[in-house]
Amino acid sequence: MASTVETYAGPPSREQSVPSSATPDPTNSAAQWTPRLWGVLAVLCLVLFLDGLDVSMVGVALPSIGHELGLSATSLQWIVNGYVLGYGGLMMLGGRTADLLGRRRVFLIALAVFAAASLLGGLVDSGGLLIASRFIKGLAAAFTAPTALSILTTTFPEGPARNRALSVFSVFGASGYSSGLILGGLLTEFGWRWTFLTPVPLAILALVGGWFLIPRDRPADSGGHDLVGAVTLSGGMLLAVYTVVSAPERGWTAPLTLGSVALAAALLTLFVIVEKRIAHPLVRFGILRIGTVVRANLSIVALMGSYMSFQFMMTLYLQDGLEWSALRMALALLPAGLVVAFGSPFTGRLINRYGTAPLLIASMASMSLGYVWFLATAGSTPNYAFTVLPTMLLLGGGFAFGFSSIMSQATEGIEDSEQGLASGLVQTSGQVGAALVLAVVTALTTGATAGDTDFGVYRPGANLVTGVAIVGLLLNLVPLLGSTGRRTKSPTDPTRANVL
Repeated sequence: MASTVETYAGPPSREQSVPSSATPDPTNSAAQWTPRLWGVLAVLCLVLFLDGLDVSMVGVALPSIGHELGLSATSLQWIVNGYVLGYGGLMMLGGRTADLLGRRRVFLIALAVFAAASLLGGLVDSGGLLIASRFIKGLAAAFTAPTALSILTTTFPEGPARNRALSVFSVFGASGYSSGLILGGLLTEFGWRWTFLTPVPLAILALVGGWFLIPRDRPADSGGHDLVGAVTLSGGMLLAVYTVVSAPERGWTAPLTLGSVALAAALLTLFVIVEKRIAHPLVRFGILRIGTVVRANLSIVALMGSYMSFQFMMTLYLQDGLEWSALRMALALLPAGLVVAFGSPFTGRLINRYGTAPLLIASMASMSLGYVWFLATAGSTPNYAFTVLPTMLLLGGGFAFGFSSIMSQATEGIEDSEQGLASGLVQTSGQVGAALVLAVVTALTTGATAGDTDFGVYRPGANLVTGVAIVGLLLNLVPLLGSTGRRTKSPTDPTRANVL
């Protein structure tokens, strides 16, 4: 029975000693993928679907949560950032733990905690407890997300097979986000608690499927946990975001604000020092000398940071400002998710043909154009057909091209033994970057009040979001223009990863 399970484990890594004769060859032809291999991919896709579903459902429910629990916009953003910071703060430890203790074991334990935290969030009556449950849920996702991606990247070899699997993976994330908008709008009409309780049975389903389908793998023969690095990194990032969020009310020169800045800087500096001296660092800084890895991590900051912040502003503006129902607001934002869901299946083929760099330029150009169009046409009260809908379509197209391309670029050319590190690094960048951008956007829009129909109060935040997307475009455009004289061999050539 054990040998049967191992035949679906993909190419052997340093943690695995599967004979080559027993390892399947998941090539670019889906017809050669066995039913069990499809089953593994389905479980991983369900987890990403669940993540997208949860994020969008809670986003739709934010105004209702604020009204019932008496939370301000600053407090509401902690329901988003509590999850994001738990997610991003320990994701590096999550990815490294999966490499060391075994991906299957870490994946299943974290998924069980995710289900329990979802249940807790739907039962609490306090804003503080709700934020705490979101933080715990984010901590669980910090282990499930990089582990799921590393299971995928070690099961499907680099090239057409992995690109196709990543495209399918991305489709489910987009489908989860789109479904969450509609489902969140419907469920919020009955009560916002249902948006927290609905993920529970889906998480249990993924847990059962993972138990039976994900192949067993052996822990690494050597290595260790960098707990000091995890604590200093998480603490530094949490303090940095808390400082940005609280400074507008407290004052940027207030002693507590300055103290928080100093402590955050000290923790992050200590993290760097520890990582350079410890035998088994949480982050091997050598990976940051790979140009495409650095660009992928910066690109996902621009992609996730701008999009999540824009969605947060639109959610509050449409429901609190224009007094739209949750369902009407969800339908208004839905086109972006639909474009991602229907466009992502083609991204893998485009990556195979053109590589990731041109697609990332197209992605960030589409995102930037969407935000610029919104700012240019919004006026004081944006028209949906002329302003909001085109913006949503452009953002959806940008996300469809960008997400799979970033994930492919971040993990290509990386050894199997460090796939957890690479996966955790790019997802950490996305989550923490999104938290920081959202914190600044929230600080810029603190004047927004319920019933305020003038979009002008949100314009500073929209300006920042636009700037972030444009910087992401330039980061990808300038290196490509500078390397026109040194073309790479092929889109899937591992040596591409060392080209800045």
